[in-house]
Amino acid sequence: MNRFMTTLLFVAALLASCGKSVDQNALSSYFKSTDPGVQSGGIKIIQVETPVGKFNVWTKRFGNNPSMKVLLLHGGPGGTHEYFECIESFFPAEGIEFIYYDQLGSAYADQPADTSLWNVPRFVEEVEQVRIALGLKKDNFYLLGHSWGGILATEYALKYQGNLKALIISNMMSSCPDYDKYAEDVLSKQMDPAVLAAIKALELKNDFQNPKYMELLTEHFYTKHICRIPAAQWPDPVNRAFKNMNQQVYVMMQGPSEFGISGKLELWNRKADLQKITVPTLVIGSAFDTMDPEHMKWMSTQFENGSYLFCAKGSHMSMWDDQQTYMRGLIKFIKDINTGKKKSEL
Repeated sequence: MNRFMTTLLFVAALLASCGKSVDQNALSSYFKSTDPGVQSGGIKIIQVETPVGKFNVWTKRFGNNPSMKVLLLHGGPGGTHEYFECIESFFPAEGIEFIYYDQLGSAYADQPADTSLWNVPRFVEEVEQVRIALGLKKDNFYLLGHSWGGILATEYALKYQGNLKALIISNMMSSCPDYDKYAEDVLSKQMDPAVLAAIKALELKNDFQNPKYMELLTEHFYTKHICRIPAAQWPDPVNRAFKNMNQQVYVMMQGPSEFGISGKLELWNRKADLQKITVPTLVIGSAFDTMDPEHMKWMSTQFENGSYLFCAKGSHMSMWDDQQTYMRGLIKFIKDINTGKKKSEL
């Protein structure tokens, strides 16, 4: 082997070694705990003040990144962070820090009985208290809200967008009346008329606890519009999230029916206010969602710095049933904004 080839091989080996060292350093920094005292795996119980007293909510941080921190707002209301666990298979490899968060009333948080707590403004103030406790700031704070979490994220941004680096609204329309109309005019008409009649009959009798009701919904609605995976094969985090749903909170705010909203959120409508949100905002819509994907595409045009991600194979939980599209687009948006861009081509 001549001297030139030997030199080339030495340089290549040196570069490879340096690259590996950099990767190891980045990995070490990402997983290094910054919590003082006894280590708890990133879990932090946060005390929040409410009009009726102090309660605890649950958070868990995964990784460290000074410029990309994503706080996850789960659906429901009354759901849990658990169905977000698929993110663990994607974000760490990209160096993106993320924080699970069970809202008050959810399985990992306190579940007070006082129903006056279940209203949008109080939830918004809870998110702000969580942000402060976690040290999230406008140069690193990405807020991702899915379903009901999208309503909460929208409301938070309308009041506190000065604290945000970017906003992500996943699978949620900006108007509950529009959602009701979509459920009635589009989703119900896609269902077998006999099945729909049986579901409506049970709803008319308020017989929501009847096992037949959930059986019909699972086969004819959930596996078509909530998570397009056969119910027997639903991932464990999805099953746990449904199992741990706080029905009191859910029914009070969403209502008992899956065909529209009849609870406290029934008249929620922020269509005219979206233009007030100026921070970079990603809207994620899916072809088979319970939410109208055209409405969500329209939403992205109303924000001053809006981007849109469409999951052509996905439904309401497109982070599971159109996973690669969802995660690739979400990661690209987060990284694009981190480089100073206001919008992302997805």
